[in-house]
Amino acid sequence: MTNGFLVLDKPRGITSNQGVGYVKKATGVKKIGHAGTLDPLATGALVMGIGNVTRLIRYIQDQPKEYRATAKFGVETDTLDSDGEVVSTTEMEVTRDSIVEVVPQFTGVISQIPPMVSALKHEGRRLHEIARAGETVGREPRDVLVHELEILDVGEGISPDVAFRCVVGKGTYVRSLADDMAQVLGGHAHLTSLRRTRIGDLKASAGVVLDDLHNWEDYFLTPNQALSHLPSVEIDDDDESLVRNGARFDSGPMVEMEPDAPFRVLTSSGDLLAVYRLVEGEARSDVVLPS
Repeated sequence: MTNGFLVLDKPRGITSNQGVGYVKKATGVKKIGHAGTLDPLATGALVMGIGNVTRLIRYIQDQPKEYRATAKFGVETDTLDSDGEVVSTTEMEVTRDSIVEVVPQFTGVISQIPPMVSALKHEGRRLHEIARAGETVGREPRDVLVHELEILDVGEGISPDVAFRCVVGKGTYVRSLADDMAQVLGGHAHLTSLRRTRIGDLKASAGVVLDDLHNWEDYFLTPNQALSHLPSVEIDDDDESLVRNGARFDSGPMVEMEPDAPFRVLTSSGDLLAVYRLVEGEARSDVVLPS
């Protein structure tokens, strides 16, 4: 079985699940998971774990995600993107300076209310399912992390297009970020375009497009390549069988790693064998790949 990762540069107009379906057909592998949904409106990096590596996806999902987006200020839709219905309009003759001035309010740890069009659950139902039924429910605000927020361009007129770049942590909604900025300036906003340029070090620009999926092997990443952002320890052949059985270690190079942070355990030939974590001075397995 093929075991590794692939970055699909998802086009606009298809769901993430449809993207997975295309990759399943191209590779012939049925067991595929992805590291974070992209809406049909969005394009860019959709990272997929193929085969017996889906348990490693968590280490990619936790990485910062970079987006480039355009939002129309002054026009609110029920989905906070251009696929929704307009529910309100407000004249907003904002300037670049006025928007840049509010940026500090939306960097670092911020409080954000998840949009109704999201995969979060409320009493067992996905919020987007509730929204499609024409209902709205209360959502609790959550703390999210915005590493970087940069205003790239501001259009003219009473409903200006505002282009921005952001690097955000897990669970951050860019559509809500745009609308929250607009609310501080006296109106609302919705996304008209969204592109995820990277997850961690895995870039959309290095990914495969749908028309080139027949050459997917040219873009294939080994588990070790996909998790290269994690620190690593190489073990000798004598310890390999111990790691394969999930053994714990209280001495050796593994106990020199940063506490409670995942790290790669590599074979002497440089292949990824497992992901371990140092807990209370003892190296313990998070994930051990099948042999």
